Amino acid sequence: MTLNSVFHFPARNPAETHRASTPLELMFDLASVIAIAAAAHGLAHAIEEAHTIQGVIGFLCSFFMIWWAWMNYTWFASAYDNNSLAFRILTMVVMFGALMLAAGIGTVFAHERIWLALLGFIVMRLGMAVFWLGAAHGDPERRTTALRYAGGITVMQVYWIALVVLVPPYSAIYLPLFVVGVVGELVVPALAERSGATAWHRHHLIERYGLLNIIVLGETFIAITAMIQLENNAIFPDREFLWLAVLSAIIAFSLWGVYFTDDDHLVSAELGQALLWGYGHFALFAAGASAGAGMIVMAHALDQSAHIGPQIGILATAVSVAIYLATLWLIRDRFCLKGVGRWMLLVVAGVTLLIALTAPMALELIALFLVATAMIRRRLSHASSRGSIS
Repeated sequence: MTLNSVFHFPARNPAETHRASTPLELMFDLASVIAIAAAAHGLAHAIEEAHTIQGVIGFLCSFFMIWWAWMNYTWFASAYDNNSLAFRILTMVVMFGALMLAAGIGTVFAHERIWLALLGFIVMRLGMAVFWLGAAHGDPERRTTALRYAGGITVMQVYWIALVVLVPPYSAIYLPLFVVGVVGELVVPALAERSGATAWHRHHLIERYGLLNIIVLGETFIAITAMIQLENNAIFPDREFLWLAVLSAIIAFSLWGVYFTDDDHLVSAELGQALLWGYGHFALFAAGASAGAGMIVMAHALDQSAHIGPQIGILATAVSVAIYLATLWLIRDRFCLKGVGRWMLLVVAGVTLLIALTAPMALELIALFLVATAMIRRRLSHASSRGSIS
């Protein structure tokens, strides 16, 4: 058995029926959720310590590394997962890199050099480079595309290593250079796919993205569970915390409701549309996770363990909800709905922010508003699907 025969990943059929997530992909999601939880809790702690700007920057930087590695693996697996031993072993190597990244996320918020997070990211990304080399060998039709991916990933890893080694994290140019690296990473697929689109499976990717959305919304469940934990030998949760948990749960369930409708999430396989949908989910996923962070802040403000007032937690949650809804409008609703209804999520995003900034009982109003939004949005989805059938 030669190395070439082992790392040989032929393209799958993009029209394959009954394509679903594999147990290996679900385990990869589990590795990613550990890192996502670490990033969300780092954001919550920063907000509680009144270091919101630094916390948001740290959260976005760390979340990008997590999401980008997850996204690259997910799209590759959609096109080339042949369930071989080599594919499974490489996937587990990339998973271990995700766990290393999760363990090192604390240094991102501490403004220290991110050695461990960088090492985890390198393991994940170089594992992907090996994947693409296997695709270049197993899919001659898209060999140029695969080699462009492998080369682009390797070049960007050199850039990230140079950034962390040469530039102190407290330097004024560190963040701009990080953004340059982000842009460089985003450009790699756009350039590679132009030489021949990979054989990714549209419905498989829609399912995979939906599953990660459930994971990021799971961050709200962590906060809700913490709110209703029993303390001091109590037999029933504190009334104020129970009410906060109920409102938080309503918000979380409503966000689930507006995402999982009957509408087609990815209406076209055209490259520009696919990139908008795939890349746009970064903001949606980050907002889902940060909504959980905002709920943690609300709980800690209520028990006075945070250095800020409860209004900050409400505002943090509302901003996250608004970004989630506005992003969902950008990547889905404006394409799949017609008439006034296509603008609903964008309007709701703005009203949510307005309520958080100006209204008394803001959290109660936001929860009621989101329930109504989820119900109306699902009616629009049913009407749209009936119209397409007729």
